[in-house]
Amino acid sequence: MTPGTKVLVVEDDPQMVRFLRATLTAHDLTVAVAGGVAAGATAAAADPPDVVLLDLGLPDGDGLELVRQLRVWSAVPIIVLSARGREDDKVAALDAGADDYLTKPFGVRELFARIRVALRHRPGATAAPVLTAGAITIDDERHEVRVEDRVVKLTPIEYRLLALLVRHAGKVLTHRMLLKEIWGPNAVEHVHYVRVHMAALRAKVEANPSRPRWLLTEPGVGYRLSDGSDAAAP
Repeated sequence: MTPGTKVLVVEDDPQMVRFLRATLTAHDLTVAVAGGVAAGATAAAADPPDVVLLDLGLPDGDGLELVRQLRVWSAVPIIVLSARGREDDKVAALDAGADDYLTKPFGVRELFARIRVALRHRPGATAAPVLTAGAITIDDERHEVRVEDRVVKLTPIEYRLLALLVRHAGKVLTHRMLLKEIWGPNAVEHVHYVRVHMAALRAKVEANPSRPRWLLTEPGVGYRLSDGSDAAAP
């Protein structure tokens, strides 16, 4: 994160606002605060941020409404910070267009790890022929996958699935997102497709597939590929 990175915090809890403002400004980030859906939409349009930190329980509406409004005209990374920890809430936020979801309370290190991931993958970044996340490297031109310098042979679907996860390393991808991208819109209800191929991927990528280090499950939601920067990774 570079000094001056603009963060829009959409939150109505004064204590959380103080915590986020103090934490972010201490790392030389520029912070703007909005207390509701309407104020958040106005602030984002007036001075487009580099990343949005969004609570869902806002006084003038649900934060998901702001996600939908922003997605009409902006691809700014949106990280939901919410006390709602149910799987359905996480899936709804991610499917609405949020890029990540942290359940309150959360650690400062994890928050900054998620912000770094969001900024790395924001629109406008140049696509690289070689993708790297942690110990995993994908050479897209050579169609070659290496894990800690070991060449791994993958099927075409396994390759596409891993490449998608690596491109969004650190970001939670829902079952629906993965199915739509890999198998097409008609397959979004067939969650077992993802589970079967993820099990096969782990068997080839992970040193211990039963205790994965890189290909992490978000129970009931989807999967996340750890890029090694988050403290939550095993």
